[in-house]
Amino acid sequence: MLIPHDQLEPDTLTRLIEDFVTRDGTDNGDETPLPTRVERVRRALDKGEAVIVFDADHQQCQLALKRDVPKEWLLD
Repeated sequence: MLIPHDQLEPDTLTRLIEDFVTRDGTDNGDETPLPTRVERVRRALDKGEAVIVFDADHQQCQLALKRDVPKEWLLD
């Protein structure tokens, strides 16, 4: 299930993005400051390039590139 990012509380969205950009394996040696990385993800969400996916089985949200999400999820 996709969750529209603009329906989340601003603090919740920020925490979700921060969790995503600070997760093990996401920095790859990137020394870009946290606020910059958060803003990049926020812009990708605003442009529709990234989406928030909710996994009901695991009760977790994660961020994904829209192109990596199954097409049928985008139709809902």
